[in-house]
Amino acid sequence: MKTLNKSVMGAAILAAALFGALAPGAAAQTGTISGQIMDVNGKPWAGLTVQVVSEQGAKQTAKTDSDGKYSIPGLRSGIYTVTISAFPPPNDKQQPYDIAKVRVESGGEAKADANFKEIMTKQGAAAQEQVKKQEEAKTKFEGMKAHFAAGNAILEQEQAARAELQKAPPDQRAAVKQKLSDLADQAAKEYKAAQESAGEKDPNLHLLWAKLGEAYDIAGRNEEAAQAYQQAIAAKPDVPAGYYNNLGNVLARMGKIDEAKAAYTKSAELDPANAATAWRNFGISLYNANRLGDAVEPLQKSAELDPKNAQTWYLLGASLVYRMTLKKVGDKEVPEFAPGTIEAYQKAVELDPNGPYGQQAKAGLEQLQQMAPGIDLKVYGKKKKS
Repeated sequence: MKTLNKSVMGAAILAAALFGALAPGAAAQTGTISGQIMDVNGKPWAGLTVQVVSEQGAKQTAKTDSDGKYSIPGLRSGIYTVTISAFPPPNDKQQPYDIAKVRVESGGEAKADANFKEIMTKQGAAAQEQVKKQEEAKTKFEGMKAHFAAGNAILEQEQAARAELQKAPPDQRAAVKQKLSDLADQAAKEYKAAQESAGEKDPNLHLLWAKLGEAYDIAGRNEEAAQAYQQAIAAKPDVPAGYYNNLGNVLARMGKIDEAKAAYTKSAELDPANAATAWRNFGISLYNANRLGDAVEPLQKSAELDPKNAQTWYLLGASLVYRMTLKKVGDKEVPEFAPGTIEAYQKAVELDPNGPYGQQAKAGLEQLQQMAPGIDLKVYGKKKKS
């Protein structure tokens, strides 16, 4: 048996090594993104620079050929954003346009086409729809304004009718009341029409509810007014204190004292600078509803916050009279006035000596003196010089 020559064996090993060095290694698997871009006329768009960007930020570009086609090979697997990064003249000032986001798979080809004729058609339809919506919104807003203005005009007539009712002789009151009710219905109709034009999310909705409440309020339709004011409060995130004040007025007239107190309390909390007014309004509402005993507490609060208001002091004195009691002295029943009654009247006279509240307070003191002769009334001022 023949043996190989060592030199021959060495040459064979060398050849094998050389063959191994020259053999190609296994290529890394990559993918391609390709597509076709059509212009606004639906024709191939040549000369566009198309850029793809990986999620890691790696970028590659290519230009579209005369058929509007491009191809970007050698991309690793992943998600790529495909963008027309540069347009040829005369569109070279146009901003980059994102075509799509595509996934590239190993050995695969992802497509990212764009037809600007179709794009512009869709954008045109969307723009037309947007214009249509804007026109509809404008029409609704104008309608809301018209109904709101009409309601306000009727509201002024309603206020005049209420003033007329207060002065009307007994034989004319029924006719004026009917006029007032009719005007309230007309104003309410306009404000409701304004609400329909405004829609559920209109920022002016709270004002329309508040005005509707005012229309019912002026006519003395307390239940409807309360409901409208509550809707105004619900429709306004940062509720004006006046809404709670108006609601309190109505609730007090309805005899819902606890609910009215809660509304006035909220009004005072929201607007501390006018808290005295809120409590005075509460007292006035109760006083006008002939609930004088209930009026004392809010009027006292108002007097504490604003001690220089003659109206508050007069109403407080008149309300305290309601709390008068009788005590037995011998065989007689003698009036015993609630603490602060005389002082409240005196304060009203001091602050408004020649005005309506001061004069009414003087009359009140004279009545007290008639009821209880001998009581000390210092309101008449300093002692006369001898």
